[in-house]
Amino acid sequence: MIEAACHCGAVRIRAPVPAQISECNCSICRKLGSRWAYYSPAEVSIAGSTAPYIHGDRTLATHHCPTCGCTTHWLGLDAYADRVAVNARLMSGVENVPVRHFDGADTWTFLD
Repeated sequence: MIEAACHCGAVRIRAPVPAQISECNCSICRKLGSRWAYYSPAEVSIAGSTAPYIHGDRTLATHHCPTCGCTTHWLGLDAYADRVAVNARLMSGVENVPVRHFDGADTWTFLD
C-alpha cells in the first residue's frame, strides 16, 4: 500500500502501489497538473474531508482539500462509478512507476 496526502495533511489516501500512472492533456487535467493512478473504489481508503468540483459532461467529481487546495482524487459518477483516480503527485515512492500520456483533449487514446 502507498499513501497520498495533500500539502497540509488533512486528506490522506491509501491505495495499492500503481503499476502505471497516467498524465492527461484534457482541459481540467492540464490546468491541475495532476497525474493519475486508477483504482476500483474498493481498493482506496480516503480519510479527511474534501470538496468536489463536477464539470463538463458530469461524469467525474474532482476533489480537493478545502484547506490547502490540493487536488486529491476524482470519483466516477453514474456509468463511471466503478472508477477512482488518485493524484499520484501526492504520493511518495512512485518515481520509478511508468507514466503514460493520455490524449483526453482529442483522441481519447494513449500517445505512447
